[in-house]
Amino acid sequence: MASISPNLNIMIKACEKASKILIRDFGELEKLQVSLKGPNNFVTNADRKVETIIVEELDKSKKNFSILTEETGFLERKDKNNFWILDPIDGTTNFLNGLPHFCISLALMIDMKICAGVIYDPIKDEIFYAEEKGGSYLNNKSIRVSKNKEIKSSLFSANFRNGIPENLIIRNTGSAALDLAYVSCGRFDATLQKNVNLWDIAAGIILIKEAGGIIDKIQFKKFDKYSFKASNERINEDLNKKIFMF
Repeated sequence: MASISPNLNIMIKACEKASKILIRDFGELEKLQVSLKGPNNFVTNADRKVETIIVEELDKSKKNFSILTEETGFLERKDKNNFWILDPIDGTTNFLNGLPHFCISLALMIDMKICAGVIYDPIKDEIFYAEEKGGSYLNNKSIRVSKNKEIKSSLFSANFRNGIPENLIIRNTGSAALDLAYVSCGRFDATLQKNVNLWDIAAGIILIKEAGGIIDKIQFKKFDKYSFKASNERINEDLNKKIFMF
């Protein structure tokens, strides 16, 4: 593993531990389809189990940072101003339907600035991580955004379609966090996200920045919704001329 800070090491270890539960629960989905138990309850329970494990691991670190999580909200600790940001399962609809495209997303925000992030896809065993001035990595290998110069040949992800030019090649994957991770390693040339939560995007934002990408300026607040574009630098200017809804 590339040299990383103690904070990032804590984050990676917490995600790895929780992923074992997520893999096991994903394997139970086939049985769930014919059971009397409601699928939404199953997903909620999986979310909460992952959250519980990660929160316990973060608290064990004695960093005293507060925790912002999708399931429970804001968990106040001794340090009220700096916090971990957790989405236990980003891509819950995919998870529920047996689609192996979801992840754990965990970030650290210090002084309202994202300084570290981890996105872990347990089914593909892909762990993306980055920290400020440390670069971005996928399974310990350095990654960079794509070098594509042409929008017409670019591959985009987006969680909406209205207002996007028809000639753009768009994929809606169901996971904003993985969309951002895929931009950071060049699988997507850009992503267009509308009305997403901080826990969906926090880790992915630093991944893209540290991988050499460009992201619309965002003023962070804990419970706001965010709409933004992220891309490689080469198509950023042209993209700004074509996408007007942000």
